[in-house]
Amino acid sequence: MTIKNGDFIRLEFTGKVKETGDVFDTTNEEVANEAGILIENKEYVPIPIIVGGNHLLKAIDEAAVGMDVGQSKELEVSPENAFGERDPKLIQLIPMKEFKKQGMNPYVGMELSSEGHKGRVLTINGGRVKVDFNPELAGKTLEYSIVISEIIEETEEKIKGMIQLHYSYPNMDLDKTEIKIDGDKVSIKLDEITKFDQKSYMDVTFARFKISKDIWDNMDFEKVEFVDEFEKSVEEDEEQSSTKEQDSNTNTNTNTNNNNNNTNESNNKSNNDESEE
Repeated sequence: MTIKNGDFIRLEFTGKVKETGDVFDTTNEEVANEAGILIENKEYVPIPIIVGGNHLLKAIDEAAVGMDVGQSKELEVSPENAFGERDPKLIQLIPMKEFKKQGMNPYVGMELSSEGHKGRVLTINGGRVKVDFNPELAGKTLEYSIVISEIIEETEEKIKGMIQLHYSYPNMDLDKTEIKIDGDKVSIKLDEITKFDQKSYMDVTFARFKISKDIWDNMDFEKVEFVDEFEKSVEEDEEQSSTKEQDSNTNTNTNTNNNNNNTNESNNKSNNDESEE
């Protein structure tokens, strides 16, 4: 089946810088390891995307249109169609004291963020730090190798694909994600392990928004809801029951002891009265 815009597919790719041949991104674990860019806990598998959905460079979307499952293609992407030309205005000299105010000790290669822009420390000279806020691949011609692995047909698999793309969480099992469809509404209950996600509330909300938007824009649904449920565990019930039983036994023993004490006191008093007589 020929790929067209709007199709949900799984894509393998490897990206290199033409001038150096350096691999900067790939879906192949062996290639990543050989290039020295292997990321621990990252799952290296074909990624799910929507063709024309702006998940990758526009040039890759355009190259995918018309391809068939299993077909591969090589493409070259110029800087203007990739990450743009380098802008000298985005290279800034920042006084060292600004870093010290925030308790930071800059070093060459350090990545940082300022006013929503990501940058890298290029040099440190005396009391000044040169930071480049250009995208790392700006000004570079890129080469991509792409392979169409699969066209995703099933509705639930399309939704799970968008979850996989936008919500990265180690050890999340998509098979444990529950998806319910009711007319034009989709309900999503993620794998229980995601309840322990350490990302900020804003990051989690943004990821859910991106999933929802892809579903609205490319599928016949008007509403997407994420369900978070917290149930009392059976172990907790048993512990509480055991605690109550222990408390009950303690109270019973206490009452029994109190009754025995009262009886003893009564007998002692009676004996004392007889002695006085």
